[in-house]
Amino acid sequence: MASGCCENKTDELVELRSRQGRVLWIVLVINAVLFVVEFTVGWLSRSTALLADSLDMFGDAAVYGFSLWVLHRGIRARAQAALAKGVIQLAFGLLVLGQAAWQALGDQVPNGEAMGVMGFIALAGNTWAFYLLWTHRSDDINMRSTWLCSRNDLIANVSVLGAAALVWTLDSRWPDVIVGVCIAALFLRTAVDVISDARRELQTAEQVLEPQA
Repeated sequence: MASGCCENKTDELVELRSRQGRVLWIVLVINAVLFVVEFTVGWLSRSTALLADSLDMFGDAAVYGFSLWVLHRGIRARAQAALAKGVIQLAFGLLVLGQAAWQALGDQVPNGEAMGVMGFIALAGNTWAFYLLWTHRSDDINMRSTWLCSRNDLIANVSVLGAAALVWTLDSRWPDVIVGVCIAALFLRTAVDVISDARRELQTAEQVLEPQA
């Protein structure tokens, strides 16, 4: 009876990991493609907000790669991957702050129309990814940190659209710079949360394994 119960639980876990893997592969491809397209458009349109958002896509693709790597591993490996995700987000947040500062010292106004079109494309892609990850947000720390990344993408996309409208209306670079700084602040806040959660999870894993040493 107990053996049959354990077998059922094992089968359920295998099926769960399989579903998680399919979702992670899809969102990885979405973010990889959006990174290439958005970075190119951001560079050509001289938009700090688009470049910042594209770097977020790159970071997310790396995050989803980490998530796939630890999918069938234990608690400690998943917590270590979440910690790595937090560090990546922290690094990108600091990078975006530097980019925003550089843009603030210049005098070029980005192309508001290009920002708007790219913003809508990125929002559509990330809405799809968010929908796919929603049902797995409470599975474990690995999937939760992945879902948080997707949630931040939507916030960043809406911010880019707002910046695009203001840049086009005011013919000013400042909305673009301000949004870049806000995206960086979002990166940094999420990085702190993910790193904090991952450290607690690592401590729990060590306490569980300690009696076995």
